[in-house]
Amino acid sequence: MRRLATAVGMVILSVFVMAPLIAGAADKKVKSQVVMKVGNKVHLFHSGTADVKKEICLNDVVTVYREIGGAKNPKVIEVGEVKVLSYVGEHYFEAEVVKGEVKPGDVAKKDSAACLIQPMK
Repeated sequence: MRRLATAVGMVILSVFVMAPLIAGAADKKVKSQVVMKVGNKVHLFHSGTADVKKEICLNDVVTVYREIGGAKNPKVIEVGEVKVLSYVGEHYFEAEVVKGEVKPGDVAKKDSAACLIQPMK
């Protein structure tokens, strides 16, 4: 009986000692975000339709927006501008950040055309 009481006591003690360590480790999430600053090159992904290619031309400066606040309270803020440099295949433009800081997932919009920002590989 004494061994059982000692074993139960050790298990309870180890739970009390380990609980704060586990909780602390759960709070620390590693976030690695790619942030493209002025001068960095990015890819702009688009649908490849003719209207997008008419709307966004080479050497155009396009405003970049980011959606924040989640699904319940979304807000769109302006975060920078990119200059379109060239075509890369059917669905990409190559662009350079000329103002602000942009992240993957930001949206470059010009009138009715929109492109998704992606880092260069």
